[in-house]
Amino acid sequence: MESIGSHCCGSPFTFITRNSSLPRIVNFTRSVHLGRQSQRLRNSPSRLTCAASSTIEEQRKKKDGSGTKVKLNVRLNHQVNFGEHVAMFGSAKEIGSWKKKSPLTWTENGWVCELELSGGQVLEYKFVIVHNDGSLSWESGDNRVLKLPNSGSFSVVCHWDATGETLDFPQEVASDGHDDSDKHDVVDDRVVGSENGAQLHKSTLAGQWQGKDASFMRSNEHGNREVGRNWDTTGLEGSALKMVEGDRNSRNWWRKLEMVREVIVGSLEREERLKALIYSAVYLKWINTGQIPCFEDGGHHRPNRHAEISRLIFRELEHICSKKDATAEEVLVSRKIHPCLPSFKAEFTASVPLTRIRDIAHRNDIPHDLKQEIKHTIQNKLHRNAGPEDLIATEAMLERITETPGQYSGDFVEQFKIFHNELKDFFNAGSLTEQLDSMKISMDERGLSALSLFFECKSGLDASGESTNVLELIKTMHSLASLRETIIKELNSGLRNDAPDAAIAMRQKWRLCEIGLEDYFFVLLSRFLNALETIGGAVQLAKDVESGNVASWNDPLDALVLGVHQVGLSGWKKEECLAIGNELLAWRERDLLEKEGEEDGRTIWAMRLKATLDRARRLTAEYSDLLLQIFPPNVEILGKALGIPENSVRTYTEAEIRAGIIFQISKLCTVLLKAVRNSLGSEGWDVIVPGSTSGTLVQVESIVPGSFPSTGGGPIILLVNKADGDEEVSAANGNIAGVMLLQELPHLSHLGVRARQEKIVFVTCDDDDKVADIRRLVGKYVRLEASPSHVNLILSAEGKSRTSKSNANKKTDKKSSSVDDEESKPVSSSSDSLLNSSKDIPSGGIISLADSDASTSGSKAAACGLLASLAAASSRGKIF
Repeated sequence: MESIGSHCCGSPFTFITRNSSLPRIVNFTRSVHLGRQSQRLRNSPSRLTCAASSTIEEQRKKKDGSGTKVKLNVRLNHQVNFGEHVAMFGSAKEIGSWKKKSPLTWTENGWVCELELSGGQVLEYKFVIVHNDGSLSWESGDNRVLKLPNSGSFSVVCHWDATGETLDFPQEVASDGHDDSDKHDVVDDRVVGSENGAQLHKSTLAGQWQGKDASFMRSNEHGNREVGRNWDTTGLEGSALKMVEGDRNSRNWWRKLEMVREVIVGSLEREERLKALIYSAVYLKWINTGQIPCFEDGGHHRPNRHAEISRLIFRELEHICSKKDATAEEVLVSRKIHPCLPSFKAEFTASVPLTRIRDIAHRNDIPHDLKQEIKHTIQNKLHRNAGPEDLIATEAMLERITETPGQYSGDFVEQFKIFHNELKDFFNAGSLTEQLDSMKISMDERGLSALSLFFECKSGLDASGESTNVLELIKTMHSLASLRETIIKELNSGLRNDAPDAAIAMRQKWRLCEIGLEDYFFVLLSRFLNALETIGGAVQLAKDVESGNVASWNDPLDALVLGVHQVGLSGWKKEECLAIGNELLAWRERDLLEKEGEEDGRTIWAMRLKATLDRARRLTAEYSDLLLQIFPPNVEILGKALGIPENSVRTYTEAEIRAGIIFQISKLCTVLLKAVRNSLGSEGWDVIVPGSTSGTLVQVESIVPGSFPSTGGGPIILLVNKADGDEEVSAANGNIAGVMLLQELPHLSHLGVRARQEKIVFVTCDDDDKVADIRRLVGKYVRLEASPSHVNLILSAEGKSRTSKSNANKKTDKKSSSVDDEESKPVSSSSDSLLNSSKDIPSGGIISLADSDASTSGSKAAACGLLASLAAASSRGKIF
């Protein structure tokens, strides 16, 4: 065995050993044998029109094995008021046979649900809006009717009240059928059926588009498509005011880009510079998703103008992030701007770029009406005032001309496909594979070797087609980490002031590839979590510890190490990521037979691992807290001023958190921590949002608006039997002060993020004995205290007196409480079940460092307390 070293931004990071017979960077000391198989992964990206569902390359190589079942992804493009949600009724028994509604889940792309239906049937259905009081509003018109194919996986996009819209299924595309609950939009290749069974690689913009659908025209009607918009500059100042006023005066994309450049370059003070970056990232994303539309303004600026502005913005971002005093916030926000900028390669900065579409529009082998539509919908619009909507229109046209094989000239179709790829390149909207291919020419031998290894591992993963192939997943993760490190090492060399335009353009490609690799790691971690659950998840891991065999922990810990490493490569707390990774690897190598004092080796191993897993989870919490700190207030300011729909504003930050790798790391930590708690035999508490609060304990089945019993209007603490993670807290009831959920929940689920943002104390418990104790207090006024070290639920004196807030904040004297009153005993836990405190601990769960001792705080804290006392005494002149 030999050690393979990697580097995290210049710091050595040894994370693996390998058998010499395996590819470099990847090492395994054993084979992976899975007990059973799971369903294969399926990702259903959003579509503009009804289109076959597909994810990345392996889905193009697998046959649909769903038999007589049809898997249908339904998306409704519709906005509802705050607190409302959408559901559907239908004729199929799988969705309630018109008797029971099926809820849809909110995403930034619309309301979605995944259905598995019997193939060949005629499905009738309608959507409803569920109001806060539980009442329903049905969409008008006749029932929607959809004739389902015999098998396959498909997506349909619907619009409210458009019950007669045509939703014909196009040619089927193979899907491998496993549901990825994260619904992450980052996939390597987006494909749709095309002529002669070939497949078209769709752009990354298509799956995120929320603007108007493409409309083909035979004359210049672009100016007639603008709808009324409102701009509200009340109370705005600084960058926000400049941006809103600039948007009002900038109808087309290049003017909006120029305005963004002016805002970023003109912000010299650090605080104002960060705000400028935040506003720019949010604004450009809304443009790229179509929520801020771009129109013609009567001017004539070819795409080279956009490319030149993009180059200036890119240089400024690289300059900001390369400064020694650059903050983590500036780096993270800048990374969100890069994918929204167009390319400025030489072919796009030429005086007349993208001329192929002009030749296509003047061909003699296509009908006149089609020529006119291409000319006015795409060619003229692109050359006068290019915008993201042109790529959407081009893809809609491409789907149309390839829908019926042989309908149009093969040479014409081929040229249009080439133009489509050129346009994707201009908008930097190609797949990860396409992006990586484009940077090959600039890589040295070491880089090409890392790229080749990644493609080889990825190809093996794609060919396996199984999300449960843990070995292939881990190998691909390692090869991705190696390639990304290579790219970042080159990028860290900086951008010279005299760098030629070609070098800057290639640097943009490198930057986008590095960001794309981080996004693809999200997908790999998601699949790994699916595989982990398939082979037993936390329960099986805990059983393996009990049996003395922790070999099954190696892959999960490897995945976590690599995930944390990716966070460090992105610029977030590099040293902390390095330390966490090294700790995890150290505990992985420990033998369970090790003894320390009288403690069992399994306990020592589990406690050490738990400490590091808690540290990793704190890393994810700090990252999400940072996003919740910098984005929501600024998104709300900008969204309100620009007239962005409330739902898009409200869910923006949550979508950013859940679309990032930190989300998958948090989920993996949750699984591993549960396994550790089970192996330690500790109580099943998990604190999602710490804090202290009081209220009437109310038991409910789920968090559904209008379903809570009356409590006289006072604060309530919910005891919730189940949740799917997509619920709203404050929207359900404004009096909710705390939530106790009787199941595990990912910390960065929708529900967890909203509770954290609204500062609602939130804990989960899956211990049956503890749950029974909690239920004894239902209907009583209680106090919930939650910290990383313990959870207490006790009867509160406030329930009797409801006195002033000062009385509510008095600390509970546990020594004077009645031990005879069974109901007043606290339902509590400690994060360390081995510690039995004989000392009173303040109700807030915090002990002064000077008062800490080994029994309450552990030996390390006690030693630190002694050192602090000595230091304080020394400062007063005492001599020791």
